Amino acid sequence: MQPLHSGDDAREAAALLDRTDSAGRRRRSSPVLSASPGWAGGLRRQSSSFRQDVGHAASETYLVTRLTFSLLQYLGLGYRWMRQLLALTVYAILLMPGFLQVGYYYFYSSQVRRSIVYGEQPRNRLDLYIPKDSSRPCPVVAFVTGGAWIIGYKAWGALLGRRLAERGIIVACIDYRNFPQGTISDMVSDASQGISFVCNNAASYGGDPNQIYLMGQSAGAHIAACALMEQAVKESSGQPISWSVTQIKAYFGLSGGYNLHNLVDHFHQRGLNRSIFLSIMNGEESLSSYSPEIVAKESSAQTIALLPPIFLMHGTDDYSIPSSSSQTFVEVLQQAGAHAKLLLYEGKTHTDIFLQDPLRGGRDPLVEDVLTLIHADNATCENIASTPTPRRLVFEWQLRLARDTMEMINSLEFRRMVLHSIFANGT
Repeated sequence: MQPLHSGDDAREAAALLDRTDSAGRRRRSSPVLSASPGWAGGLRRQSSSFRQDVGHAASETYLVTRLTFSLLQYLGLGYRWMRQLLALTVYAILLMPGFLQVGYYYFYSSQVRRSIVYGEQPRNRLDLYIPKDSSRPCPVVAFVTGGAWIIGYKAWGALLGRRLAERGIIVACIDYRNFPQGTISDMVSDASQGISFVCNNAASYGGDPNQIYLMGQSAGAHIAACALMEQAVKESSGQPISWSVTQIKAYFGLSGGYNLHNLVDHFHQRGLNRSIFLSIMNGEESLSSYSPEIVAKESSAQTIALLPPIFLMHGTDDYSIPSSSSQTFVEVLQQAGAHAKLLLYEGKTHTDIFLQDPLRGGRDPLVEDVLTLIHADNATCENIASTPTPRRLVFEWQLRLARDTMEMINSLEFRRMVLHSIFANGT
């Protein structure tokens, strides 16, 4: 399936977003909790002073450094990891001009509110990206960043936050504990708490509480999907909840993996050791519980009926997490009776749709599709479409060389796998 560009696709998206219950009535959103009195005033200024920012950055640097050494004790310093580290270093250097510009925006733009506390844990922080025009309530995207469950950080969403804020969308990038600071249960708990904060405070920072969307990328797509399914199960069984699935108008999963059983060997072959991955996921016995695809397959009709429209987006040349992961999840959701749709991006890799394309400037396909879906039933869509075209942040030759570097590493890994198979079988 191709990205959304036709009128028929837009109408289909609008129909999916117009959620109804089995009796044909519009599902009513849960009431939004009131925010603290000082919250609105705090949003009129930067979330912290320069001194506080420096102190916070220093404490996070110390935390990340300590966790890095703990992580290296798990991973070791083998050839495969050194090669991947070298490739990522070259990749980052090639794209550094773009990263520096995004970093300047992140630290100095008045539209960015950094490190807003949403919970009690050290990583329970989120960043807000606010559109310049706040004269009317804006749609809100709660975004969970990726990072292989190990290096995720809220600032990784700065480029997406900037692009969507330029088009009239408030973006909340939710941070969460990474491994070994926490395991998947902690990550899902943190993400759910962050989503709850966004849902219950949307109106306080200029958001429209009736237009809240959930989005995740890579590992963040998996974590967000886990939080969504977990919440739907709780809600359908009458358990206490702090936010309602009906407050989420749609879920966007970018390049995610949703069946952990199918990914254990894949990640092991790519360098994420099986024992480490199982440690992240609370052991092999927990793989099914944290596989949204399996949870959806085993859920009741009442649980599935609560789910919002689900849109899974994936590049066909994604070697980090194959696009079949999204395709299979969509098929399971559709068979269960959920509203789900797959958007494939031909020839795009794991990083293309999230990094290279936005850095290239212009109207990149993924952002345009997200905007089409969000504004499918919004009268302001034409005004949003007339905003200035984003400028290029990195030269094309740098983007292509960075992409080729990652592909070369993937190719070397593929050859290693083939040679290992040949010698192991004695053929």
